[in-house]
Amino acid sequence: MKRRQILGFLGIVVAGLLLAIGLPLVTPSPVIAQSNNILVSAAASLKDALEEIKPLYQQSKSDVNVTYNFGASGALQQQIEQGAPADIFISAGKKQVDALETKGLLLPGTRTNLANNRLVLIVAQDVEGITSFYNLTDAKIKKIAIGEPRSVPAGQYGEQVLKKLKLYDRLKPKLVFANNVRQVLAAVETGNAEAGLVYATDAKISNKVKVVVAADEKFHSPIVYPMAVLKSSKNPSASKEFVQFLSSAQAKDILKKYGFIVSK
Repeated sequence: MKRRQILGFLGIVVAGLLLAIGLPLVTPSPVIAQSNNILVSAAASLKDALEEIKPLYQQSKSDVNVTYNFGASGALQQQIEQGAPADIFISAGKKQVDALETKGLLLPGTRTNLANNRLVLIVAQDVEGITSFYNLTDAKIKKIAIGEPRSVPAGQYGEQVLKKLKLYDRLKPKLVFANNVRQVLAAVETGNAEAGLVYATDAKISNKVKVVVAADEKFHSPIVYPMAVLKSSKNPSASKEFVQFLSSAQAKDILKKYGFIVSK
């Protein structure tokens, strides 16, 4: 018997002996621990508050890595519906979260309201003579920035207000639509629009704009920020804990600091 045949024969014998006594033929792969990463898709108007809350949360949960995806609530809703990864969704309106709940995409029992807000009319600091929504018809107001109503809740609320005041049709030629509320703020700050409709919290973070008036709340749907863990979350346990933390006294203090309205 040739040497190669002998070695092959011995290999078969050894393999058979290993199987007979129950030893594995290969070394098992190491078990990889689940990563404590959570991705939060949140309305753009929450950016500053959530960024400040993150390190506070990680003081006690250093093993959890929180990442944010900020944008228009409607756009984030569509991303989630199309299968984009996310663990938590925080919207600037009920409509978007209602849609996900109807489609069975929320983890049952995790939906709650984070905060409320107010809609305000803003102008650049150097603009004078604008004291109400009705002044927007003045010839000196060429452009009015507003969120795209189909995807931006602030734009939806703004459209409702202008229609209630019977101003929408008159002002429509002046309207400049933005992809999220922060773009509306930037348009007024840079002078690309003389006026804009944003949340009170957006106006609060800028020293380049001033608030003319807050919209009467009876003229628009309630401005509420619902949040929930998504059924597709790869880390539901950590996601639930983060949602609970957002309702804590510590997180509420930060939200109030930025002008959000929170329950006691």
